[in-house]
Amino acid sequence: MSRTNVVAVVVAYNRQELLRRCLDGLAGQTVAPMGTVVVDNASTDDSREVASAHPLGAHVVALPTNTGGAGGFAAGIARALTRFPQAEWIWIMDDDTVPTATALEALLRAAEAYPGAPALLASRAVWTDGTEHPMNRPRTRPALPPALHRHAALAGARQIRTASFVSILLDARAVREVGLPRASYFLWNDDFEYTSRILRGRIGLYVPASVVHHLTRALGSSDADPGERFRFEVRNKIWTFRDSEGLGALERAAYEAATARRWLRATVSSADRGALWRAGRRGLLEGLARPAGNAEVFLGTPVQADVAAVEAAARAARGADGTGRDRGGTRRRSATGPQGRTAAGDDAEAEPADPAGAIDPDAPAPPFSVLLPVYRGDRADFLRRSLASVTVEQTLRPDEVLIVRDGPVPDELEDVLARARRGELSGTVPVRVLELADNAGLALALEAGLAEAAHDVVARQDADDISVPERFATQLPLIAAGYDLVGSAIQEFDDEADTDGVIRRQPSDPEEIRRALALRDPFNHPSVVYRATAVHAAGGYRPLDLMEDYWLFARMIHDGVRATNVPQVLVRYRVGAGAYERRGGLRLLRSELELQVSMRRAGIITAPQYARNLAVRASYRLVPTAARQAAYRAAQRMLLSRTR
Repeated sequence: MSRTNVVAVVVAYNRQELLRRCLDGLAGQTVAPMGTVVVDNASTDDSREVASAHPLGAHVVALPTNTGGAGGFAAGIARALTRFPQAEWIWIMDDDTVPTATALEALLRAAEAYPGAPALLASRAVWTDGTEHPMNRPRTRPALPPALHRHAALAGARQIRTASFVSILLDARAVREVGLPRASYFLWNDDFEYTSRILRGRIGLYVPASVVHHLTRALGSSDADPGERFRFEVRNKIWTFRDSEGLGALERAAYEAATARRWLRATVSSADRGALWRAGRRGLLEGLARPAGNAEVFLGTPVQADVAAVEAAARAARGADGTGRDRGGTRRRSATGPQGRTAAGDDAEAEPADPAGAIDPDAPAPPFSVLLPVYRGDRADFLRRSLASVTVEQTLRPDEVLIVRDGPVPDELEDVLARARRGELSGTVPVRVLELADNAGLALALEAGLAEAAHDVVARQDADDISVPERFATQLPLIAAGYDLVGSAIQEFDDEADTDGVIRRQPSDPEEIRRALALRDPFNHPSVVYRATAVHAAGGYRPLDLMEDYWLFARMIHDGVRATNVPQVLVRYRVGAGAYERRGGLRLLRSELELQVSMRRAGIITAPQYARNLAVRASYRLVPTAARQAAYRAAQRMLLSRTR
């Protein structure tokens, strides 16, 4: 076989000549990868140009900043899975790695020969003189039954517990279940943490017949004096031992003891102990803080959507609580578990569910409806503009628009609705109008619309807002990848020519969304796309003046739905006269009190959070409109500055 379903991923940074040799090695494989992804970590030399011009035809991802090896591999793996959704294996290496011609073939032969399903296979890395590189020599998995060691020997391999990122072959199914490397590690221990997650409960093999040249400047191990980089060693080990799911309790204790011994040896042998102590102290302080999530690291980069999709799929595969149990409590089984096959060859494992998979840029989007409520206070010209923005102006058009007429409306609006029914305002997109005899309010109007919508995926739109042309093309792939709720940033405007309005951005990381939820609504309601089934499962919209969306999203997040926000402005939000006045007064105060009581009773907020919210949010409803407007805009600008 000359090709197979393998995608190679190379991370490059300022080593253009070594990168060329690496790509030459990939091009010369006896079993050729189906594709190659090169991640250029903001190199200042010609690495990007070398990768783009190479005959191998690599797909090049140019990151705007250097994210280190950890970020580079996270970005590269995410892009490989999304660009090549049919990939069965991901083969990763640094740009200073030159594979021999049979390196990939040997890994694949070992995978075929092993009587089970390995999740990771590692090459033998040698230095320029042919000596096995001590930096990349994986340790044998301890306390393993002899039968499993014999299984490895049948494949010409040995069982391992962790591996470096220098030429390892990853089962794409395991990656889709576990997720990506943690980009915040930047360098050092990122491979240890990630491969420990991959190989917890799965098989890893070291394959000496697969040889690559690791062309480091010197032949040394991780015990060498790290200098200023000791900061990363300390910080990342703290993060790993505290946060990683890759290690069991006994393993963690053993690795902690081994780490302490290595740190002691490094300190004793260091030529500059003062510098080492300073770097270690800095790493300790940084390690006490929580690392940024991948969503934050890749915000605004070319791989933002790829990373979000892969990690959403991983969370779905593991279950909402991240334990590998589905919402019914049943343990999901992995195709790459430790048992493999019995000696008789019986398959002891089930094929894993891949509920979300990865974004396929060429795959059709799921069918979806746009839900647009209209009431007597809306303007006909605004409705026409809003309707055009979600139909004829979209690069990805919906399968229908469902307008809910919430009670009687003026003749001007009825005329627009009639024209919409006849298809005069929406091009080829069909428009239906659901007429409610009486004004029921937004919550009940939306509930009626969700019950009537033709599709489970529903996008919200208000009658006076404008969606940008790329809105649905940006959000629908995330829904297809496994999210239940996807919002975006919105920009306020009064006149359509106004481009300086306040931008309201919301958090994208699930943990940040959960934290924000305790104080404020973490979604911009006019921007959301959601699954109607997820809305119904949380109890749907419930009448609550101007807070029905907050109360719904709070219950959805509390129930464990998969949710995120896109940082781009996808909706322009009209702010006319009276917008800030409507956010205050006794009516809103009553709604606020009802919301906080309901959230406390549901266990969504704690007693201290409840008290804080009453003091902060309830007081906000009673201040004069001018002060409320100034405070709100100042808060939004502060949030905006933090995201830049």
